[in-house]
Amino acid sequence: MAKRIKRMQFDQILELLKRVDKESIYEKVNKIPQSDDLYRELEAYVNLKSFKRVSVLGIDIYRYGLYKHLEQTMIPPLFKILFDKTIRLCLEKNQYVFQHYTKEKIEKAFISTGDGGFLIFETPLHSLFFAINFEMMVRTFNAYHHYPKLRKVIGSISLRYAVTYDTIFYFENNYYGSAIINNARILEKDSLNRCLIDQRTYEWFLTNIDGIENLQTYTIHDIANIYEFTRYDKKFINSGENDIINTRMSRYTGVINSDILRIGQIHSKEMLMNIFNLHLQVTLYAYADDKKESKRRITVSLGNLNTSGI
Repeated sequence: MAKRIKRMQFDQILELLKRVDKESIYEKVNKIPQSDDLYRELEAYVNLKSFKRVSVLGIDIYRYGLYKHLEQTMIPPLFKILFDKTIRLCLEKNQYVFQHYTKEKIEKAFISTGDGGFLIFETPLHSLFFAINFEMMVRTFNAYHHYPKLRKVIGSISLRYAVTYDTIFYFENNYYGSAIINNARILEKDSLNRCLIDQRTYEWFLTNIDGIENLQTYTIHDIANIYEFTRYDKKFINSGENDIINTRMSRYTGVINSDILRIGQIHSKEMLMNIFNLHLQVTLYAYADDKKESKRRITVSLGNLNTSGI
C-alpha cells in the first residue's frame, strides 16, 4: 500500500532536451522558438497524473534566533536526540500505524533545516502520530527528565508544526514539490507555536474519520478501516503496542481532546488555501529506558488554542 514517489532522472531529462531542444545557439539574430513539441515531451515524461499525494510534517524550533550563541550551537544536537527517541516511540509504541516503517526509512525521508525540518509520510495520520511523540519528548526534556543539565544550559524549547497533504517528487537525492513548499509557507507565516494543517489534510480526516475531532473517540480497530490501512497486518492490533490510539477508547490515555478551527488563508499556486489550527491533548506514559517500572503519566498539548490569524 506504500505510495511510490515520482523520481525524476537528470540523465533522462538531459537526453530529452538534447533530442527536442538545442543546447546553445549563438546567431546574429535571436528568435524565440516554438516550444509546443518540447512541452508535450516534458508533459509526457513528468506525467503529473502519476504523482501521489503524501503527507509532509514540518517541525520548527520556535524563536530559535533568540537563543544565545552557545545555546544555538547545542540545539541541532538536541533536535537529533529528540528526533531519534521519537522514531523509537513511533516504531515501538505505535506498531500498527508504523509497521511499514523502519528507523532508516524515516531518517531517509527527513529534510533537515538545522533547527527543524520536513518529514515525508504516507498519510496525515502518520504525521500527527510523529508530531505527538515528538512533543512528548520535548515535554520530558523541558521537565528535566532527559539530560537535565543540558536543559538547564539551553532552557526550555518550544516547537511549531505544520502538516500538508499534496504531491512531491524526488530528484538528485532530494525531495521537492507542493507539499513541501506549502508547508514551508505555513511555518513562515505562523508567528506562534501552533500546529497548523492545510485544507487537504483537513479533508483527508473528514473523508476517512468524519473529521479530525473523532480522534478522541477512535480505537485502533477504527483506524484499520481507513482505506490506506486496510491492507496493513492486523496482528499488530491485538499483539502490538499502540499507545496513542489503542484497542479501547479511554479518557485517561491516548488522545483525550481534539479541537480544529479555520484561522485564515495563504496563497498557493495563485489560489487561496485554507489553514486550520489544530489542538490535541494526549496522555501517555513516559519512563527511562533502564527503569521502565517507574512510569509517569504525562499529558501534552500539540499546538494551542490561539486562533490569531496567519
